[in-house]
Amino acid sequence: MVSPSRPKSDDVEQLMLNAQLRDELEPFIDESVDLVDMRQMPTASENEFLASMLAWERAPVLPISKWFDPELTLPPPDSLDDRQLREVLWNTIHKLYGKRIVLELTDHLSDRELYGVIYRDILPSSEKQVSMPKNYLHWHCLDADRQPELWLQYYASEEEREGWADMYGHGTLPPAQQPPYPRQMPRRAL
Repeated sequence: MVSPSRPKSDDVEQLMLNAQLRDELEPFIDESVDLVDMRQMPTASENEFLASMLAWERAPVLPISKWFDPELTLPPPDSLDDRQLREVLWNTIHKLYGKRIVLELTDHLSDRELYGVIYRDILPSSEKQVSMPKNYLHWHCLDADRQPELWLQYYASEEEREGWADMYGHGTLPPAQQPPYPRQMPRRAL
């Protein structure tokens, strides 16, 4: 005779957490929740998803500079010589990574240009500060839609280049090249 299985302690805890998360999310629920079929997920995975939704809904929108205590401020780029700028740049890159901000598509920019992007665009940008260990903000330092020739030249794979040529067919593609300023940037752990 087969005996009925009893729920494990962890299963019960996961179900209780699921109910709590659903209650807390109730004021925020809209049709976007229907995009995910949670019946296909294990309860622990569903809870992780619901917790990330709740964190997103509750996250403050702040300029990135104010994610730091004290606020992260940088000297103007033109006030630094090349050596000082490089030191402040790498210090800042590591501070940003410490707040789970990953800079991507940077290798076409000189140190001074990248510093300018951080100073002018990233630090004053208001973004949701979602405090979850697996959440990273990926900041692309190249907008492929506005600067497709740079993306095609330095970052696009051969397949992406061919797909772009098929889709847009605008003359010849720029030659694929290695970016002029290769960097070992901190990356999100997978």
